[in-house]
Amino acid sequence: MRVNIVKDWKISTAYYTIYFSLYALLTKIGVKCEIHSCTIEYAKRFLKDYFEDVEFHFIEECFKARVDSQYYIDRTVPDEQYQKMLEKAPEFLVKCKSILIKLNEKKVNEIRDNLEREVKSSYK
Repeated sequence: MRVNIVKDWKISTAYYTIYFSLYALLTKIGVKCEIHSCTIEYAKRFLKDYFEDVEFHFIEECFKARVDSQYYIDRTVPDEQYQKMLEKAPEFLVKCKSILIKLNEKKVNEIRDNLEREVKSSYK
């Protein structure tokens, strides 16, 4: 992220730092989810013990910024959002690494059980 000089690449790199940090947590839990919006939604539902609502909002903003910069030539990412992404992405990575260290087997099983309950309740 710091090596890139093109704004669009910096946005993508910052976003993917955040996304793959979340993806690492899901992998530790044993969940494979490659649809970005689903990964974010999973985190909002099952990792709320580790993140605050403002962080989930930030992740969603970063996702939108990456999509806007990567797929649309007529959309721009505000400088304030861009700077926030560059500042917060490394912090988010460190936070996720810290969560990975703390995520023991008991907590992983609790998260899996919560997912299983939610899936079963949706079929009733």
